[in-house]
Amino acid sequence: MMQPAISTDVLTKTYGQVSAVRELNLNVPRGAIYGFLGRNGAGKTTTIKMLLGLVRPTSGSARVLGMDTSTDRIAIFQRTAFVSEKKTLYPLLTPKELVHFSRGFYPTWDDAAVEKYSQLLEIPMTQRFDKLSNGNQTKVFLLLALAQGADLLILDEPTTALDPLTADEFLRVLADSAIGRGCTVFFSSHQIEEVERIAEFVCVMDRGRLLLE
Repeated sequence: MMQPAISTDVLTKTYGQVSAVRELNLNVPRGAIYGFLGRNGAGKTTTIKMLLGLVRPTSGSARVLGMDTSTDRIAIFQRTAFVSEKKTLYPLLTPKELVHFSRGFYPTWDDAAVEKYSQLLEIPMTQRFDKLSNGNQTKVFLLLALAQGADLLILDEPTTALDPLTADEFLRVLADSAIGRGCTVFFSSHQIEEVERIAEFVCVMDRGRLLLE
C-alpha cells in the first residue's frame, strides 16, 4: 500500500502554557487535494511549519512523502513547494527575473509550466514585484510553486487579501494543475467555501485539536 503524502502521530506543539497543536493525527493520501480548515489561531500555520521542519514539535512525529520531518528536512524541501501566508520575494526583481533566479534550485523545474501559467494567470512578467497588486503577487508565488515540478504543494492561506474573482481563478488553476500532474495539494484556509470547491478531503481544526477528518 502506498504511503500517505503526509501523516502525523499525536503531533504536539506547546509554547509555554499555550498548546498551539495538540495530539494531531493526520492522514493525507497521495494525489489528493486536502483542505486544512480552521479559524485564525486554530493551529494551521504551526502544523505546516512542523511539517516543513521549520518548527520542532514538542512531542509526536510527522512524515512527509515517507520521510521523517525531524531528520529529512532538506530532502522534503526538494520535493515540496511551499507558499506562505506572508508572501515576500525580492521586491526589485520582476517575475521573469524571479523565474530565472529560482530555476537553478530545482532539477525538476518545468519551463513549459512557467509559460502556461504565466499566460493563464495573466501575470505581468516584466513588472517589478513590489509594484504588483496583492493578487498578482500571489499569482507569482503560485507560478513559482507549480513550476518546481514538486510532488507536494503546501499552501498556507493562499487566497488571503485576494478579491473574489482572483481567488476563484487561483483555486481553479490550483485544482487543474493538481489533477493534471497527480501531485498532492495540502492547503489551509478559514474559508469553508474555498475548501468545499476543490478539496476531496477535509480536516477541521479548532484550538489546536482535530475535530473532524
